[in-house]
Amino acid sequence: MTIRILLIDDHTLFRSGVRLLLQRQPDFEVVAEAGDGVEGLKRAKELKPDVVLLDLNLPGLSGLETLQLLTQDLPGCAVIILTVSEEADELGQALRDGARGYLVKNIDADALVSAIRRAANGEAVIADSMTAKLVEQFRGQASQTPAPPGTAERHRLTARETQIVQWLARGASNKVIARELDVSESTVKIHVQNVLKKLNLTSRVQVAVYAVERGLYTEE
Repeated sequence: MTIRILLIDDHTLFRSGVRLLLQRQPDFEVVAEAGDGVEGLKRAKELKPDVVLLDLNLPGLSGLETLQLLTQDLPGCAVIILTVSEEADELGQALRDGARGYLVKNIDADALVSAIRRAANGEAVIADSMTAKLVEQFRGQASQTPAPPGTAERHRLTARETQIVQWLARGASNKVIARELDVSESTVKIHVQNVLKKLNLTSRVQVAVYAVERGLYTEE
């Protein structure tokens, strides 16, 4: 299967370098580039890419505003933030707004290629340097506005769905979850879809954020 990719970044030289890298992959097709959010949204609606690599620092329409519109108009598209920012606040907001991944521009080529494939397959991809910041940020927010175990959202989840949420919070793929819970991948997929519907969320990353905020995140 060919993964169709759109690049949105205001640095022409950076876009060219990423495009050359990605075009070397037999299963990648860079369908278009855009230097700002408005053009990026236009191209995304026209071409309906599988993955969008989106910078946060864009002229005019900001990266976060572009993200919000992308996830609203193209909910099936995997948007990966690719930026220089390692600010926890921007990471958290991007994930709340539906980004499937958050990578920093010092990522090596092989890791970027792998992250795109994983995101296209439905997995959350977050830079290793940002994972601890993500967990700490949402733990801190949860402690300031604690949600008791009896919240309506938690009551809507079955015991198995709660397990699924906990595994998603660790960034596990459907294959890993299936192995750990001794069920089929198709069963895991159905559970994930049910969790998203019940919690009114659109991505696995948003489920991970939910888990941390509700105290469902565990290391083991």
